[in-house]
Parts: sequence; structure tokens; C-alpha cells
Amino acid sequence: MRSGAQTLLLWAVCGCALCAERNVWSRFAQLPFPEDNLFLYGTFPPNFMWSVGTAAYQVEGGWRQNGKAPSIWDTFCHKKTGRVEATGDVASDSYNNQLRDTEALEYLGVTHYRFSISWSRLFPNGTESGPNQAGLSYYLKLILRLKELKIKPVVTLYHWDLPQRLQDMYSGWINDSMVDIFRDYAEACFRLFGDEVKYWITIDNPYVVAWQGYATGNVAPGIKGDKVLGYKAGHNIIKAHAAVWHLYDEKFRPQQGGQISMALASHWISPVNMTSHDIGECQKSLDFVLGWFANPIFIDGDYPQTMKNNLFSLLPQFSDQEKKFNKGTSDFFSFSFGPNLSFQMLDPGMKFRQVESTSLRKILYWINMQYNKPRIFIVENSWFLSGNTKWEDAKYMYYLKKFLMDTLKAIKHDGVNVIGYTAWSLMDGFEWLREYTIRRGLFYVDFTSHNKKLMPKSSALFYQQLIKLNGFPLLPDNQPVQGTFPCDFAWGTSAYTIHIDTTPSQFNDPNVYVWDMNKTNGLTKVEGITVPKRKTHCVDLASIRQQISMLREVHITHFYFALKWAAILPLGNLSLINHKVLHYYQCFVSELLRVNITPVVALWQPLAENQGLPIDLHRNGGWVNYHTVTAFVEYARLCFKELGNYVGMWITMNEPSMRNLTYAAGHNLLKAHALAWRLYDRDFRKMQKGQISIAVQADWVEPASPFSKNDKETSSRILEFEIGRLADPIFLSGDYPKVMRDWLAPRNNLDVFEFDLPSFTEEEKNLIQGTFDFFALSHYTTDLVQWEKEDVSKYDHRLEVQFITDITWMHSPNKCAVVPWGLRKVLNWVKCKYGDIPIYILVNGIDDAHSPMQDKLRVYYLENYINEALKAILLDGVNLQGYFAYSFNDRMDPRYGLYAYAANRFAPKPSMKHYQEIIDKNGFPNPEMPTVTCPVELAPCSDCHFFQTRKYLLAFVAFIFIVLIVSVFMITYYSKKGKRRYK
Repeated sequence: MRSGAQTLLLWAVCGCALCAERNVWSRFAQLPFPEDNLFLYGTFPPNFMWSVGTAAYQVEGGWRQNGKAPSIWDTFCHKKTGRVEATGDVASDSYNNQLRDTEALEYLGVTHYRFSISWSRLFPNGTESGPNQAGLSYYLKLILRLKELKIKPVVTLYHWDLPQRLQDMYSGWINDSMVDIFRDYAEACFRLFGDEVKYWITIDNPYVVAWQGYATGNVAPGIKGDKVLGYKAGHNIIKAHAAVWHLYDEKFRPQQGGQISMALASHWISPVNMTSHDIGECQKSLDFVLGWFANPIFIDGDYPQTMKNNLFSLLPQFSDQEKKFNKGTSDFFSFSFGPNLSFQMLDPGMKFRQVESTSLRKILYWINMQYNKPRIFIVENSWFLSGNTKWEDAKYMYYLKKFLMDTLKAIKHDGVNVIGYTAWSLMDGFEWLREYTIRRGLFYVDFTSHNKKLMPKSSALFYQQLIKLNGFPLLPDNQPVQGTFPCDFAWGTSAYTIHIDTTPSQFNDPNVYVWDMNKTNGLTKVEGITVPKRKTHCVDLASIRQQISMLREVHITHFYFALKWAAILPLGNLSLINHKVLHYYQCFVSELLRVNITPVVALWQPLAENQGLPIDLHRNGGWVNYHTVTAFVEYARLCFKELGNYVGMWITMNEPSMRNLTYAAGHNLLKAHALAWRLYDRDFRKMQKGQISIAVQADWVEPASPFSKNDKETSSRILEFEIGRLADPIFLSGDYPKVMRDWLAPRNNLDVFEFDLPSFTEEEKNLIQGTFDFFALSHYTTDLVQWEKEDVSKYDHRLEVQFITDITWMHSPNKCAVVPWGLRKVLNWVKCKYGDIPIYILVNGIDDAHSPMQDKLRVYYLENYINEALKAILLDGVNLQGYFAYSFNDRMDPRYGLYAYAANRFAPKPSMKHYQEIIDKNGFPNPEMPTVTCPVELAPCSDCHFFQTRKYLLAFVAFIFIVLIVSVFMITYYSKKGKRRYK
């Protein structure tokens, strides 16, 4: 029984431990956003160990060759399936291709190679009979060849493949005899190879060996012994490891000078809620998986307290002598993180209802804090791809990139002492329970071929380059540029629509009111009495005043929005014109011009409701029906006539989605644009002096693998389909890109409507070609594309392209990737293809989920996208004329606004203030250079000067003034007359 003092001390120690553990999770929840989420450019420490690894059963093959005896995995696979193709009998055939493997290592440029010894190949009859000469020769040759290549071996003594003979004789790891047997095997290996091996791993992933091998029976030897046998096997594994460490430390370390550890694997887990209970459950989950083996070795020689508190008699006990013997039996923390445990072999019950994730950085930091800041060697890490994927494995490459960035951040930001990294694996092989349905290799293996040639994948080229650079050094293109935009640069903001409220203010109310002094003490309407209602004037529309005031606050020079075709012409023709809405738009654009903001107006914006078309046009086929073309020209004429005196720039169509627009609809849309442009050019340009063009959506499309010719061709094709489809007919030839016709022509034979690209007549080509005054684009993000199919849900069958993402990129709540350099690339693409034409970025923005935290992401987004636009001007000579941040406010474009909207009130977000500062500075001036002051030019407008736009108000003021003068005169006159009469 504990004394009160002992209980208090135990509570204090546990409480402090829980506090420290909680800090691991809360620390990452409180790191600065988005700064901590940015990609970290930097290099790894000098002498960092760059490694790659394999496991004997996964790659060697030769299962009965040259005297090798069966292992438990040979038996397990043969019994489980009975199919040779579902075993490691041949696998990658490394046993017969040693030169091939070492050439691959040389190609990568690694400094270390982790491989395992097949116990049943080296000692088929046990250590007492001596080694199998063929097996010994194989490993000696490999080690000597590595020495010639200056690659240091990292040798695993046991990677899951126990000799079947030991399983049959002793029942494997549940027998205490295995401690001495494993010690004898390790001693023999130290004697045979120890002079050339400086890094030893005793046992790989003991959690899987013990729990999945002896409790669940999911892996070899397949014993379903429930928890008791699982913990018994783990108990013996820990004792066996400790025995081997002490053996090496006492007998071999003085001469051989090597280091030894056990490869421990773990997942990472996050709390559902940041509560003490959920954080405690996360701690318990890590204790039950990683702490099960790490605690005895790195802390106190015994199991974690959480395990002892929960498992009671299920968990074997260490004696005090054994605890002392276990403690400190590792020279470094050998750590494995990947799909063999995470999301595959982790027992669901050991998650304790919390959320598993793939954060290598966080588990590294947890290990650092939990186990007294050990040196950590990551001896296995990667992810997996479908077994159908060949050598262009971009998705795998980006997982590798993410894990390496996590590692670099752990080193640079978190102070974790990571000394090496091992990509898994060197080549495709037998993937345990998943057999050959997945691949994890840097080199592709065709398992159906005879010679099993290794082909470097994209990931191999990526890893090779990374090793050569020792990380991700900061390059000039990754750094911001200092400078300012041209003085006449158009700074704007945009909105798909504006708020339309045609309700006049109270000053235009025809009702008569009296002041009720007795009851309500307010105005009361007098029923049945009205005054003649006057015409509504712009000053009566309060909603316009509010929007204009907010726009002025941003300090923009231009504002871009789209008209609502269906609101102006509800029936789609001139038989019914909504004059109230049209008057509202007239007032809005005239007020913009009055405050020196140039209106940029789109005639049509595709919307979810009826595609943004009047309902009758939508019902009759929309843009597929040519009648919509003639209706659009009629509508355009009305808008030019009624609004053209105030609009400086027109957009016919705003960012039609090429992925959702049929070829027939797109064909008519181009004709409608051209006819509207010709109409304006012929009948309105001379008087109104405006400009007109079309706005295309121009997200950048990057090849997923920079090493893949196929991916580069795919990205070029997608750019032609998504930008060139509208741009080429207008800005180049009057016809679609040749790439489109070449791609679709052979597929037309399939009699599938979606491949039928219409043709323009020569007359139509001449009509469409050259119908632009500038190139307008919308840009949000960058897509990665590859030609190999990986994920059906993100595969475009029509264009035969796979869309993927770089998981190191930041993403918005709507999963929009933040990739600033993509904007610069698309601007250069436009310049390269269409020449030195004026370009306007009319839409560029990101969503924020109504979160102040996420608005910080928009601040970063605006800062960096605008800086990339400046690079395009200063470094690339792109003729960029303007930039418009999307969007104006959350009321009309929820979650994208510079102004928040709630409870009928607007409030500027920090991103608005930041954008305002960029505009005021006209970019990013060098503080050491003299400031360049741009002259302020007012936009001329003959119809919207102060007196013109305020003529009714001025007339009213003049009337009041005259009445006042007359009143004063009359009062004075009669006052004097009264005085004379009195006299």
C-alpha cells in the first residue's frame, strides 16, 4: 500500500508527463499559419546518411536454391494461396542479380544500403552446423561490392522470415529458447560480416512480428493466439534484442566499432478533440504500438504505464534484473514509418477511437520528446502505389517528397536529431499481405519477365537528384522579387455578380407621415394620402453607395463584375426589358466612374442556375442552340447602348468551363463572342472608346513528373484543350488547336458524341480571328497531370489524363492548391503562344471557410501570386497590364471575399488591408531605392462629371436656397413694414 506522499509524488510525475505529452499535440495546433505549412527549402546536415532498403523475402527469390531452407513466410504463402505468383519464391530475383542491384544503388548515389540476411539461407540447419557456403558467398560478395562503391551496409538480422525449422521445433517467438537461439545467430553474423558492417538492426518492426504473427495470425507464422501470445512473443523479442546488444557491446564493439539498434515502427495519431481525454487516448495508442518496445529499451527497461494499467495479467512482467538489462540497449533510434504499419497492419483497436494520419514530422517530434532526444535513423519510409503502375510513379514521388520535407522540418524547426533517411524500397517486390497488388520500389520490376530488369522510376530520378543536392536548396526562382509595377497598372478586384437592390431610400417614399408625440413618439404613416411619386435617381439607391464606398476603401482603379443576362432580359429577348435592373447597373457603373474606378463588365457569366442564361434559352438547349447566339448579340447591343458610355472594358464571356462545355456549345459560344465583338467594333467603339475581349480560365497544368516525356506531352495537351480551345480561334488562326484535332480525329471513329469536334467555315474563321483587344484570364491554382491511370475518381477518360496533387502544397478548405509559381508559368505560356499582347488577370483568389485563420492563407496567397505576376513583368517581359483580386465580398461570393459579411454588415478582412498596402506601394519596392511616385490620372467621362451625376440633387439644393433667400427677404420686408405701421 502506498503512502500519501508516494501517491502525491506519483500523481505529480504522471500529471507532468501528461502535460508534456499534451504539449506535443497542442504545439503543432498552435504553430503559425500558414508559415509553418509552407514548403521548407533547405539542405540536410553534412554527412547525412542517404539510404535505400530491401528485405530478403521481398526481393531475393531463390527460395529453394543452393541449399536454402524454407522460412515461415515460404510456408505461410504456400499454404495461404497455393499460387507461386502470390509468393516470394522468385520475387525480384535479387539472389541471381546481385550486380543489377548494386548498379541501381550506384545510380541513385546513396551512401548507405539497408538489406536483411535470410536466416534460412545463411543457416538452413541452425548455427551449430555452420553457414551455407552459397548463402555466405552471396552476402560477402554483396558487402564487398558495396565497399567498392563506398556504400555502407546497414544489415538487418531478422526481417520477419524465421526459419520454418525453428517454428516447428520451438513454436517461434513465443518460446523463451528463442532468446539464446537468436543471440547465437547474431553472434555468427557478427563474426562473419562485422568487420565491414558498422550499422546493425536486430529485428524489424517487432509489433508486426509479435501482434500480427502470434495474436491475430494475419502474417507468418499465422498463429491466432489472441493477445496472450502476442504479448508473449513481444516479451521474448525485447529480451532477444537486449541479449544481442549486450553481446555486441561486450565482445565485438571494441574491435568492429559498429552500432546496433532495433527497427521500431509506428503510426501517428491525432485527437478527435483537443481534450485531455482524447490526447490521453492518443498517448495510449502510441504507447501500445511504439512504446511497447521503445519504453523498455530507451526509458526504464519496462513497459509503458498505460499498458500495465490496461492489460494487467495479459502483459508479461520483467524482473528488476531484466529491466536493468533491457534499458539503454540501443545506440540510435532506428525508426520505420510507412504503410506496413500505418493504415494496413495497425490493429484498429489500438487507435482508441482517435484519428490516424501520415505526419512523419509529428511522430519524430514525439519520439524526440518521449525518449530523451535520441539520434534517429529513419530506416524505412515511403508509401505505395497500385501494382498496375509502371515506371512513372509521380504519386509515390510526391509522398516521398512530403516525408522528406517532414524530416527536414523536424530537423530545422523542431530540433530533432535525425541522422539518416532510408527510402523504401530499392525495387518492387513481394509486398507481404498485399502480394504484388501494390508497388513500393524506386525501380520497376516486370515480375512476368525472365531477367527481371530494373527500370528507374520517376521517384528514383527524384531521389537521385535530392541526394545530389542534399535536400531542397533555395533557388533564385523560389525567392520573391523586389520592384514596382508600371504606373498605369490596373489594380482591381472582381465579383461574379454585384448585389442588386432597386429599392429606393426613404426620400423617394410617396407616403405622408406625421409625428406621433403621444403614443409611439415616432413617425406614423397617414393612410390614404400620398404625394406624386418622382422618378428614382441614382442617389436614392443606398446599396450602391455602400458598395462604392467599400470599393474605394481598397484603393483600386478598376472593378470587374458580370451582368445578369436573365435579370435584364427575363425572356431572353427585347420583348421584356427589366428597366429597374438596367437602371441600377447604369447607376452603379456611373458611380464607379465618378470616383475614378473604371468599370470592367462581363456580359455573360456561367452560373449554376440555368448556366447564367434566361430560362427559355436554357430550356431550348442553351449554347448548343444557335438561337442563343443571336439572342446574345441582341442582348449585347442593348448593354452597349445603355451602359457603354460608362464601361471602359467589356468581357463577352467570363471563364466558360472547358471541362463542362460540350464541343457544340463551345462552337456556338465562340461565334457569339465574335459577333458581339464585331458589333461593338463597328457601332460603338468610335463613340465609347472602350475595349472588348473574352476571359478564359487559365489554371496552370504541370507535368506530374518533370522526368517524364509522357507527362510533359499530357500537360501540353491539357493546356491546349482548356485554354487553347477558346484562345486559338480568337488570338491565332480562327480555328481550334491542331493538337485538339489530332487527338480527337482518330477517336471520332468510335462514334462517341463527346469526341466530335465541329469545324468552322472559312467565313467563320475570318469572323472569329482577331476579335480581341487584350488577353483576359482567370487563375486560381495549378493542376498536376500524368498519363498513367492511378485513381479512377480523378481520371479523365476523354482526355486520358490522371489528375493528382503534390501533398506538400498548401490547400484551401475547398482543396484548392496554393501554387504561386503556376501563375507566372501560365503568363509566360500565353506570351510564348500568342505574342506580346496586353494581359489582364481579372480573377485570382482563394476561399477561406469564414475562418480568420484561413484569411491568413489569403494574405499569403495575394502576396505571393502578385509577386509572381511582378516577376513575369520584370524578369520575363510579359505585357501584364492589370491584376484583380477575387473577390470583392462574401455576400455575393461566399468565402472568397476581401470583406466578410454577417448579420447584414460588412467588415474588411486583414487580406483586404494587405492588398490595399500592395496597391499603395504599387508592388514590392526596394526600401533601399528611391520611391517612384506615379501621377494620378482621372478617367475622363463626359456624361458622369459631378454636376451631371448630381443634377437632380443640385436642383433641389438650388430650390431650397432660393426659398431660403425669398423667405429671409419676406421676413425682413414685413418686419420693417410692421414697425412703420406701429409708429
